[in-house]
Amino acid sequence: MHPNEALIHTFYQAFQRKDYETMKQCYHPDAVFNDEAFRDLNACETGKMWEMLVKNGKDLELEYSGVKADDQQGKAVWVARYTFSKAKRKVVNRIEAAFEFQDGKIIRHTDRFDFYKWARQALGFPGLLLGWSGF
Repeated sequence: MHPNEALIHTFYQAFQRKDYETMKQCYHPDAVFNDEAFRDLNACETGKMWEMLVKNGKDLELEYSGVKADDQQGKAVWVARYTFSKAKRKVVNRIEAAFEFQDGKIIRHTDRFDFYKWARQALGFPGLLLGWSGF
């Protein structure tokens, strides 16, 4: 197994255990994270984001698959199941992750998911309207 592939496994296995400290250690000090909700987070902000999500995700369940990596880049697919805390609504979110590596750490992490689908699940009717807004 390529070391960067092992790093992705380490990251998601820590996520499954809600071990945000190990997740943080997978990132390079100059890392950048992006997804549909969070943009251009630096390594410190990314660590805080994972900590917040893990601490708030009391019933969070995570599965991951399709891990592949080489010297420069990697990918995985992960599915999160949890109750969105504000609306108390069940959410199943399928995310495609892309990684870039430097010095044996994640330097760039980009997660992509259907924001409209997530908003409908998490927010109900207001999420439906949000999806139509083009936000």
